[in-house]
Amino acid sequence: MTDATRPSRRATHGDTLGLRLAVAFLAVALIAVALLAGLTAAFAAADVSSLAARQRQDLTNAIAVASGAAWERNKSWASADLSPVLDLAARTGVDVQIRDNAGYVVMASRGFAANTGRQSSAPVTIDGRRIGEALVRSTGAGLGAADQVLETALLRAIAGAAGLAALVALVTGLAVSRRITRPVARLIAVTRAMTGGNRAARAGDIHAPGEIGELAAAFDQMAGTLNREEKLRRDLVADVAHELRTPIAVLQAGHEALLDGVAEPTPAELGSLRDEVLRLGRMVSDLQTLAAADAAALHLSRRPCALSEIAAGAADSLARAFEAADVILDRQLSGVTVLADPRWLHQVITNLLTNALKFTPAGGRVTISTSREGADGVLQVSDTGTGIPADELPHIFERFWRGRQAQQTASGSGIGLAIAAELAQAHGGRLAASSEPGRGTQMTLTLPGA
Repeated sequence: MTDATRPSRRATHGDTLGLRLAVAFLAVALIAVALLAGLTAAFAAADVSSLAARQRQDLTNAIAVASGAAWERNKSWASADLSPVLDLAARTGVDVQIRDNAGYVVMASRGFAANTGRQSSAPVTIDGRRIGEALVRSTGAGLGAADQVLETALLRAIAGAAGLAALVALVTGLAVSRRITRPVARLIAVTRAMTGGNRAARAGDIHAPGEIGELAAAFDQMAGTLNREEKLRRDLVADVAHELRTPIAVLQAGHEALLDGVAEPTPAELGSLRDEVLRLGRMVSDLQTLAAADAAALHLSRRPCALSEIAAGAADSLARAFEAADVILDRQLSGVTVLADPRWLHQVITNLLTNALKFTPAGGRVTISTSREGADGVLQVSDTGTGIPADELPHIFERFWRGRQAQQTASGSGIGLAIAAELAQAHGGRLAASSEPGRGTQMTLTLPGA
């Protein structure tokens, strides 16, 4: 499939999803309307039938009264004039039959025997005495026709309302599905663009329902994080290559000079090459430490531990180094319990003390202290060294970054503080620095209390 056909395919997928949503809306609406229409029709038909039955019964009672009045004039069915009863039945569209007490037919409409419509009856009484019975059957005209017409009109109205509701549901479903599928299609397009290598693709500020809008924002955050991680990876490779290039170049030039006879294998020359080998060894060791710290950030085993005890252990391990450098290590440790991984917390404190020792001249002082601030534990490492220039202070926690003063020393690769900062963050804490040139530097490690 060519790239030219992909947009149409994506559009087809979006249209298919929108059509499915619209059909789902329509199906739900039709089911609801059908249920409502069926119940309405059933109850309405029952009400109409009940009303028509009452009307027929009232008409039957009226015919019975008229028949009783005709009988009372002559006190006999034989001579009773029942023509007004026939006229009333004809006007109201029913067939009528009058019977005496013995059940003999006194009078009947011509179509009564053949009529199979609904029938109602009422006794014919005079002064509370039953003298006969009136039977009424509906025909296709008059009250019976009105009953059927009313039911038919009601069913047509329900069907029309159902059709209108279905049309509204379809239009609404199309509109809602389009509103939902448009941002989804946008997210799909952005995802495919990122898959194709476009790291700058973003969903942006899309107008969508809450959950889809949050999904777009989360996607953009994820894309930004991936970009930062990719940049860090590229920077790390570039930094490692840059740091390794110099000692390798020195070793290559020195060995070529020895092989070509340009330089003599004097102790000084061999010692210089050995120093470069040791520098490479330190870099490899630092890279291993960095990799271990990255893994530890994902698999820390945190538990309550005494910050002062771990700080004392780190200080003890570096005591001889401080004595050799003629730097005083002052301890001001108070009992503080924090939630941390003791092994990697020891590494962080060791890195801070080593860094302070490196930049503190002979006769200077490094102070390590612990305290509590609210629910957090705080460790501070202060020195009386040369300090850090203001323009370099924001970069000291970057990997392989070395300031002007650090570049004048042969030791260190510029990842000690970076490891300490990353481990502090992995513990849920933070590492901050403050410094004044000529007055020393203070590192502050804050960790969550246990």
